[in-house]
Amino acid sequence: MADSSTTRMRRALRREVPSTVALLADEQDFAAMRNYRTFTFDDHTTYLRQVEDLLRSLASRGGHTTVALFDPEDFAEYCADTGLDPDDPASRSRFTAEVAAGGACVAYTGQPMDRLVPLLINRAVRQATWEYATMILADVGDCADCGRDIGRAAFDKASHLLTRILDEAGPGAHHLVCSVPVAGQQLLAALHTTRTTAGPAEFDTAQGAELVTVLAVGIALESRGGVVLRSTTPDAPDRVHGWRMDRGQLLPLTEAEVFDAYCTDADTGEPLPPEPGVEYRAGFPLT
Repeated sequence: MADSSTTRMRRALRREVPSTVALLADEQDFAAMRNYRTFTFDDHTTYLRQVEDLLRSLASRGGHTTVALFDPEDFAEYCADTGLDPDDPASRSRFTAEVAAGGACVAYTGQPMDRLVPLLINRAVRQATWEYATMILADVGDCADCGRDIGRAAFDKASHLLTRILDEAGPGAHHLVCSVPVAGQQLLAALHTTRTTAGPAEFDTAQGAELVTVLAVGIALESRGGVVLRSTTPDAPDRVHGWRMDRGQLLPLTEAEVFDAYCTDADTGEPLPPEPGVEYRAGFPLT
């Protein structure tokens, strides 16, 4: 009887212990890990199938499982900095724990691998964008005239602008995209929100922080860029509004400018057909 009770308690405790699984999302990263003798897989497809089986097994025990993105270059740097042997499974395990604590990861809820991999990559891109944007804001420095921290002031202003946009957008489901060019690359952040007639907009706080940070970079650097808002409400066409950045300000686009921006291929510059059931409207003032 005592042994049975002990076994039940151990099983109960085991269900409360979280698990973390590191994933090599693409074949290039997988090939890099094959240089280590203790990494025994030789086929990426087989590897993904085995990882999926492991995730299902962990989920069947009732515990929480997190999937982290494993980057071989970051792993090699981590081992060099800590003096660990990269060709030791224990080193990979320690690195996985570090990544799960502060890196790109998603909760496993039974997603098939062809959905899990894009989710994980998207999360990694979002985090890298946020970290880069945060670094830019920290390095901008102080205003020469007033001594105020430019990055902090820009972040405060961007937060205010987001609040104004969501207040003016009203009830419904809203999708915001902010785009800011910096040093030859495009910083992108997106935010999905919902709002009822009775309360404020609800959204993922991490997405909100990412969009505000990218918008703040455009404000602090007085960069070109813009924001697009797409709103969906029942029994009505979707509405698209837009704004452009100009010397740290977010200025509304006209209906024609919104149409041109939304119906032009960003890569080729070629016109795209307008979506049926979508109204292209001018951005509303945000002063």
